[in-house]
Amino acid sequence: DLEEQLETLKKVVKHFENGLPLKNVAQITEILNLCAEKMNEQEAFIEPLCELIKLFGLPFQKKKSSDEVNYSVEVSQSIAQLGYLMRVPNSQVKIQICKSIVSFYNIELPGKLLSGYQPASANYKIHMAEEGGLAEALVLSLALVENQLNEKLWVLKALQHLSTSEMSCRQMVKAQAASRLCLYLNGADPSGQLVFRSSDILWSLLENTSKEEVVNQLSSLECVHALKGVFVDLVTHGFRHCDHQLRNDLLVIATLLAKNPAVPMIESGFAKLLIVLATFTEVKLPNPLVKGFKLAYSHEDFEMKKLLFNIIAILSKDPSAAQLLSENHVMPALLYYVKLNHQKPGFPGWSAAQYEELQLHAIAVLASVGPVLVDKYLSCQANTLLVFLEWCIGQDPFFGQGHSFHGTGGRGNKLAQMRYSLRALRSVVALYDDAVSMNLCDQGAISQLLDILKYAADKAKENEGTILLEIQADILFILSVLCENDVHRKELFSCEGIDILIPFFKMDPMKLYSGLGHNCLLLSALDCLWSCVIGCYIAEDSFIEKQGIFLLLDLLALKENCNIILGILVEFSDNPKTTLHMSIWRGKRDQTAANLLIQLWRQEELDLGVRRDQYGRIVDTKRPIVTSFQKLQKVIPVPASCPSFAIMEISESIRAKVYLLFCKLGFENLPGLSAKDFVTLAIIQRYIDFKIGEVWSEICEEIKEEFRPVTSDERALKIISCISENIGETVVALQTEVLKIQHHHKIQEEKEAYKEIQATQTRRDLIKISWENFLTQTSNCEALKVRNLMEQRI
Repeated sequence: DLEEQLETLKKVVKHFENGLPLKNVAQITEILNLCAEKMNEQEAFIEPLCELIKLFGLPFQKKKSSDEVNYSVEVSQSIAQLGYLMRVPNSQVKIQICKSIVSFYNIELPGKLLSGYQPASANYKIHMAEEGGLAEALVLSLALVENQLNEKLWVLKALQHLSTSEMSCRQMVKAQAASRLCLYLNGADPSGQLVFRSSDILWSLLENTSKEEVVNQLSSLECVHALKGVFVDLVTHGFRHCDHQLRNDLLVIATLLAKNPAVPMIESGFAKLLIVLATFTEVKLPNPLVKGFKLAYSHEDFEMKKLLFNIIAILSKDPSAAQLLSENHVMPALLYYVKLNHQKPGFPGWSAAQYEELQLHAIAVLASVGPVLVDKYLSCQANTLLVFLEWCIGQDPFFGQGHSFHGTGGRGNKLAQMRYSLRALRSVVALYDDAVSMNLCDQGAISQLLDILKYAADKAKENEGTILLEIQADILFILSVLCENDVHRKELFSCEGIDILIPFFKMDPMKLYSGLGHNCLLLSALDCLWSCVIGCYIAEDSFIEKQGIFLLLDLLALKENCNIILGILVEFSDNPKTTLHMSIWRGKRDQTAANLLIQLWRQEELDLGVRRDQYGRIVDTKRPIVTSFQKLQKVIPVPASCPSFAIMEISESIRAKVYLLFCKLGFENLPGLSAKDFVTLAIIQRYIDFKIGEVWSEICEEIKEEFRPVTSDERALKIISCISENIGETVVALQTEVLKIQHHHKIQEEKEAYKEIQATQTRRDLIKISWENFLTQTSNCEALKVRNLMEQRI
């Protein structure tokens, strides 16, 4: 019986030696399963089983075009069965399964076809493998070949081909392929294929599926240790070009892992290794972690250096990595690049373009590391950046390559170096650390930054771009932080700074909508004005004398950044010269400052949903200035230390600032106002009273929510509420009176105009009669005789 069965199997294999018809695939799969069961008892079935599996590597054949669709379910299940057959405890079978799967992607047509058949579509088997979930089954089979290197390499080769498909990659991720592959990386493999094929599959998973999911699978301590071990081996013992490429590929995967705070990069020691490797050429201190590594200054080493710099920037965002960065001399290593470009001590192997790219990258990373290691920054020659910035605006002939990402806009100039140096300086200054500010000011940073600002502003006149705009905005921010709350520094700034600052407020309004960054630049200039000028009488007087208040009102008239500009004007209003300049200012169509402020008030109330009638009068006398947002809020009892909605609204809207400015300008004898303006002005004048009424209203509502007040308190609260309402009614009466006067004035104007029309018509009638009499006398003989007779008698 056994011999007959084997002979029958040989005949089946011989019959289908040129490919399986689609209609027979399911039958062959049944035979495969039977052979697999019998193989446990009879080893003689191994050979025919392998031969049958080999048939799946040949192109399937179809009789009709519709066969591919009609047999798709059976075929996909049969191909999936190949993955399940990996459980057969025989190396020859497992390898043959993998070979057949690989052949899906390397189709060779047989010498002849069955009569009446033609090959199925080229990608048909690949598509069926996706539908059947072959990739998931094959990933699960890795556990069966864990200690069998040859079989494992064949499984990896098959998975490598399958990973070119997005659907198969999703199936592999579902089977935890990333963690399974990673854990096998450190297995013994003289050929090096294990790491190469595994890393290639991991790359495919990252490209074709969710990076977050893959990283999560790699986030265990065991996986990170495995990656670290392979990486160390490639760093210290990899000398071939392909080894260096593979090292960099693993470094990119490590970068993705470092971005996830949950990955134990520090606990595994991987983070320390990467930091030491990134800085060992600059620090030049022996470290056993990188023993045996030599930099060859090849393209792969250059890419590795950039990747390591990038990882330092990522690790700097993790507070727990700060100590590692400090202990391993990251700050001096990065500052090592902050030197003139014609000085390259210690790096003879890099080309000028490569050194420039590394320099810019190092300074860019410094912006991330500086705030984390501010003490190290101060101790490592903190003036290095200022000296470097001095070189950036100097006449030293230097022509930037501008090839790299960080070198954008820096070809033939030093703008890229200036841009990233200022960004690094800004990141440290943004800590508002007194030691940093004092250190910079003691070195003359204010004067130097003003020189750079003037240089950048002059350059921008020639060719304005986003980089120059960013440079100017960063300098203005740094100056704002340095001068804030220090009168002496404001005086230093005012010597040159105000003349440099004034042109920013004369900016063409159309540029604010260009999208290049002019609006950000203007905001930075306004912030600088607030921090570097206000609070110092010398600086304030200088700004006002240079018509600064006029420029601020011109900007305010554009209805852009109103809250900030009004805040600045309020701060300036303590200076008596400000009120005079505001009263003198005239905008387009002879608009006055008072009219502009009232317009802004009306627009703000419209935006806030405050109720007013068609003439601008108060509608709700109980809550005259309440916004629609406040009306929607429920009563929430809060502690006395917490501001209520009525108080928070003061800082969020511009109405309080407009009120304060009118308190300085006065509410009477204001030129250029219409009756509608006076109606609004009546509300503005009682703003503080209305706001007090709002607060008392909130207090009443909170009390009623918590408990019932005693009779005396209830009477007092009622009186306060009535007083607030009476003020509202008084204002409404005043507004009505203003409108009546305006109406009466209009009627009087209409009457005067009517009288003028009547007088004009009377004059026209008299002229007409006089002309008719004249014509009568000259054309009628009898009338002429009468006239002559009358003249003789006279």
